[in-house]
Amino acid sequence: MTQIDDTRAKRNVAVLVAAQAFLGSQITMMFVVAGLAGQQLTPFACLATLPISLIVFGSMTTAPWLSNVMQRFGRKSGFIIGAFGGLLGAAIGVWALSIGSFWLFLVGSYMTGIYMSAQGFYRFAAADTASDAFRPKAISYVMAGGLLSAIIGPQVVGYVTADTADATVARYIPIYWVAMGFNLMGMALFFLLDIPKPPAPSATDGPGRSRKELLRDPRIAVAVICAAVSYALMNLVMTSTPLAVVGCGFTEPDAANVVTVHVLAMFAPSFFTGHLISRFGAETIMGLGLAILGVAGLVALQGVDLANFYWALFFLGIGWNFGFIGATTMLSSAHSAQERGRMQGMNDLIVFGGVTVASLASGGLMNCAGGDAVEGWAAVNIAMVPFLVLAGGSLIWLVMRQRAVTA
Repeated sequence: MTQIDDTRAKRNVAVLVAAQAFLGSQITMMFVVAGLAGQQLTPFACLATLPISLIVFGSMTTAPWLSNVMQRFGRKSGFIIGAFGGLLGAAIGVWALSIGSFWLFLVGSYMTGIYMSAQGFYRFAAADTASDAFRPKAISYVMAGGLLSAIIGPQVVGYVTADTADATVARYIPIYWVAMGFNLMGMALFFLLDIPKPPAPSATDGPGRSRKELLRDPRIAVAVICAAVSYALMNLVMTSTPLAVVGCGFTEPDAANVVTVHVLAMFAPSFFTGHLISRFGAETIMGLGLAILGVAGLVALQGVDLANFYWALFFLGIGWNFGFIGATTMLSSAHSAQERGRMQGMNDLIVFGGVTVASLASGGLMNCAGGDAVEGWAAVNIAMVPFLVLAGGSLIWLVMRQRAVTA
């Protein structure tokens, strides 16, 4: 068997790490401010997090066609399209905030979702030119690029909102100008990628399995379930966090700092997650991630002191990292190159479909499931339980099935 030279893969990983760091900052910025801005703009409190839901909904509906674009024209084209969508979304956000239009703000949020969809494919792109041995590390390194976005994004928000004299929604406009700059940077950055287009199916290989056949593969089905649950639950809690922190009497910079800790916890473990997966297996790391997500919910239910928010969001980030990277690694090795566009687009459609529902439910639970912010925050965290049971049960079933097959 020919040994794959990972020189090109390492160069691509470096480009994707930079993209994750700088372009990814716009998502952390918008996830902090979009709910707060929505709460000021909307006449319906239960729809405060709808702008975040529209970002995720945009990602969900973009994933299938953007995946097909990448399958046909290559990763570079798809990533440039994503950066253009982010640029347009941020520009519309500036316009909407300047005139105080909630509905136009939703349009900008949806366009931002095009960028978020493209960012979701960075992890798959890292694996495209990597050897089997380097693949889990490549995925982890790209995810680790989010460390810088964890610092840049929330700190931009904290700096902009530190002036408490301005209580209008217009104070968020500079955040969207910064996002426009990051997307312009990304368009230039992606020209450095060197990822060949997927090979056209040969007469002997055929087009690969259909979507229905792919989902019947036990490893694919469980990977998709665990990825969807890990991401959706992380989003469910993170979306409500700024509302809960401010609603419990703390400041917007406090909320930004909590999110900074959370995003650091999301990406910092990526430096060694790939090594852990190589040593212990994707199934073990996914299971550990689901367990840590459960710990996050338990910590959040212990109280609403600022320390509770910090620790709960810290564990939430680590749980997401292990669960999501483990599922991504399992999925990347469970389909052929001919099936890549079909499978990855379907995966992100399902994952971000769940995240869309979670982000929308987050605002409803937070603002409408209790009499105050404390009760709403408790409702958000209790809602994690059935989905953790679903993902954990499917993973246990897969492990037992694999042991039975090898016995």
